Amino acid sequence: MRRKFSDVFIDCTKNGVKVKTSEYHNKGKYAIIDQGQNRVAGYTDITEGVFKDIPAIVFGDHTRIIKYIDAPFFIGADGVKVLRCRFPDANYKYLYYALKNAKIPDTGYNRHFKWLKEIQIEYPNQNRQQEIVQTLDRTNAIIESRQRQLRLFDDLIKARFVEMFGDPVHNTAKIPVLPMTEVCEIIDGDRGKNYPTQEEFFDEGYCLFLNAKNVTKHGFDFSDCMFITKEKDAALRKGKLQRGDVVLTTRGTLGNLAFYAEVVPFENVRINSGMVILRMNRSLTNETFFIEQFRLQLDDIKATIASGSAQPQLPISTMNKIRLVMPELSRQRQFSRFVIQVEKTKSAVQKALDEAQTLFDSLMQKYFG
Repeated sequence: MRRKFSDVFIDCTKNGVKVKTSEYHNKGKYAIIDQGQNRVAGYTDITEGVFKDIPAIVFGDHTRIIKYIDAPFFIGADGVKVLRCRFPDANYKYLYYALKNAKIPDTGYNRHFKWLKEIQIEYPNQNRQQEIVQTLDRTNAIIESRQRQLRLFDDLIKARFVEMFGDPVHNTAKIPVLPMTEVCEIIDGDRGKNYPTQEEFFDEGYCLFLNAKNVTKHGFDFSDCMFITKEKDAALRKGKLQRGDVVLTTRGTLGNLAFYAEVVPFENVRINSGMVILRMNRSLTNETFFIEQFRLQLDDIKATIASGSAQPQLPISTMNKIRLVMPELSRQRQFSRFVIQVEKTKSAVQKALDEAQTLFDSLMQKYFG
């Protein structure tokens, strides 16, 4: 049976109390739930006005993020909708999964609740709802376990770096340092008159033209690609990758790095205007060592060097302020070999994660599609 949103849900947002961002704490009696990616935005010890009518579903009006909340909470900032079910003894976990599968168009930084209110959801009997929840919970638990494994591997790499070379931000090991501009050549893209227009991008073609989604904090992601023709590629000057280059995002989402290794399945690749190419001086460093050190310094770089608040930027002109520890190459290569071995194990875990995610997505389609 399919039911309209308004037949199932009540908007209870007015019963919640908002907490200002300036009043968030790292710990406290009650969680503060906002519309961001993280499940909890902060904590507070305020008691008056806590939302206790739980479980509840939280919807991000701007972000379209859905959260299942089963403990008393406060609302964080604006753009949060708190939803309760009209039916007694409702299975809120089932409702959470049903809403996560809802097709809500992304209209940018606008409000999306009007779209959510137009959906209909499958609403079987209680026993069937519980069966579906148990199956999805088990699959989701596998996904979360694999994600935790990947985070632990990342922590292992960071720990090994600090063990071998100390904290690079404060150079606790007193290793010689060099400005980033001496360690690598920094190459901008072609931002001139020949920069591609929207009409000159295609779903397939001669040259991959990187977009913001292709360069993530974990490296390359080619699930959403756009291409330019051979003729357009020839008209552009700077900004074409060579094998062994590192790509760095310098605008918006700052500091994502990806290594253009031999395994990348594209022979012709260009950066967009929000990236630079880092071409290593291999007599001083190797790419793996550079990438892991840069990631360890990223928070400090953002805080002290990057400019702009609404749209953070890392201009080439300021990259000479970034100082990198430069131990002897033999030790860098030793660290690189360690990382390569860890990455092999991570690849196996990532494959298992992808398979679990595919299964979860197919189950969601089966139950709610």
